Amino acid sequence: MSGFFISFEGIDGSGKSTQAKLLARALEDKGRDVILTREPGGSPGAEEIRRLVLEGDPDRWSAQTELLLFTAARRDHLERLIDPALQAGKIVITDRFADSTRIYQGTRSGDLRAMVDKLHELMIAREPDLTFLIDMDPDTGLARAKGRGGTEERFEDFGADLQRKMRAGFLDLARQAPDRFRVIDGSRDIDTVAADVLDAARAALPKAPTDA
Repeated sequence: MSGFFISFEGIDGSGKSTQAKLLARALEDKGRDVILTREPGGSPGAEEIRRLVLEGDPDRWSAQTELLLFTAARRDHLERLIDPALQAGKIVITDRFADSTRIYQGTRSGDLRAMVDKLHELMIAREPDLTFLIDMDPDTGLARAKGRGGTEERFEDFGADLQRKMRAGFLDLARQAPDRFRVIDGSRDIDTVAADVLDAARAALPKAPTDA
């Protein structure tokens, strides 16, 4: 039995991490076997790379170097967690995947999208079965993200202009792959957003005996 792969995407502060957790919990309550993970990270090696790319000065790495680091982290994540879980028939839910690299590294410094796609095809060669784009006003999202007060704020420190550019890029990706993407309005209250996400996920997932 093959599993089902779900990703959550969106700008910083959009609420996608919260919604990924809520969906995992809701599906587990329905008897589904769920693995919740994140990128960069999700495996020991990838978590080490996460600290390198998300902390420190905004200009610490070039976009090209970031791309190589994120691809290395994703490859390790894929080998050690995602592929084995899917082969075991589990539902894998990840907070970010390759679409984030397409947008953040693919467009942040010039046009590296062709390089991103080439590396993805060579080293990853997998797309999610379903992607939720939690859409959010960039200024609101940035205020939320900065309000968390954590240490992983390197991309938030690039400012609102980057967030606006990223939002436009994510929406463009969703238009390019309508069969995979579900765009969810993240400006509403958490429970309303979660209900829409769950409805869309259950519509896309293979049926299970525990489904009511």
